[in-house]
Amino acid sequence: MQNLRKKFPVLQQCIYANTAATGLMYEDLMEWRQEHDLDFLIGGSDMKQKWYGKIEEVREDVGRFFGCNTAAVALVPNFTVGLNLILEGLRMDAKVLLVKDDYPSLNWPFETRDFQREYVAQNENLESALYEQLKKGNFDVLALSLVQWVNGIKIDMEFLKTLKQDFPDLMIIADGTQFCGTQPFNFETSGIDILGASAYKWMLAGYGNGFFLMNESIKENIDLKVIGNWSVDRAGDRTSTIELHKLLQPGHLDSLNFGSLQFSLNFLDNIGMENVQAQLKKLSQNAKLQFSSMGLLDKGVQLREDHSTIFNIEGDSKVFQKLSRENVVCVQRGSGIRLSFHFYNTENEVDAIVDILKS
Repeated sequence: MQNLRKKFPVLQQCIYANTAATGLMYEDLMEWRQEHDLDFLIGGSDMKQKWYGKIEEVREDVGRFFGCNTAAVALVPNFTVGLNLILEGLRMDAKVLLVKDDYPSLNWPFETRDFQREYVAQNENLESALYEQLKKGNFDVLALSLVQWVNGIKIDMEFLKTLKQDFPDLMIIADGTQFCGTQPFNFETSGIDILGASAYKWMLAGYGNGFFLMNESIKENIDLKVIGNWSVDRAGDRTSTIELHKLLQPGHLDSLNFGSLQFSLNFLDNIGMENVQAQLKKLSQNAKLQFSSMGLLDKGVQLREDHSTIFNIEGDSKVFQKLSRENVVCVQRGSGIRLSFHFYNTENEVDAIVDILKS
């Protein structure tokens, strides 16, 4: 991992602990993007026409990376747009279970459509609380982030499989924006029915690209109304059956942005997701141990066995300003300061942050 750091120039200037906000640009992707725009400059419409023949390759690579058939993959500009399109097709009397204080772009689309809703609080017993609530009520949908954006609480993936076994009619919708790109993942065996993600964070693909993975079974419960010229491959026939993913791809997809997604998938593949996961586990354990010993973490995080590399530490504006002066890039979220570490971070950087906080 040490050699990979050279590909991220920002790391020479600071301790970058803010991937939960924005993943870093790396030199290889920048060079690819420059070549892309040069091709567009000299090729014009010919270049774009060739690109649109490669859209299926991007979908294939997304499916391969996340363990599902290409037919399950839809490309979208970001998670928020995709979820809103999907919810327009969900029946309005659906009863939905949400996590309190989950990411606004996940909860708000349900709340503004007036679905029947109940909530479970975030704490060390999140999974058991979800299970008990599902047993009490006749819920149609569970929607949650796989990793919580403020405090980094990470859902037990085996728990979702259990839920699907015990509540087979429950539609599980997951936001993977703070999860995808952190460990190996197989959608087909996950128990999740719909998973969406923006790829500008842990997948390092830049802005303007994302994807949804959808089981075919959701067609029974979601009637998508989205349509456009590209939904029918410019065939001009909207009377025939349209594939599910095409309903979320009604218009042009940007070649720069989705080419960047494809490039970053291959970049992560070359590193090896097992290696990424191993590095993140070391960083998480180190950070959790030290932040806990200083009394900086919420009890709900301290008591959980497995945690992400997103931490919300206790600290006010003065502490945040001190970290900023010491060239630690982080952000204030909720009532504290959020630090988030990716594979390009080191344990020495975690130690350096701890030293700053102790001083």
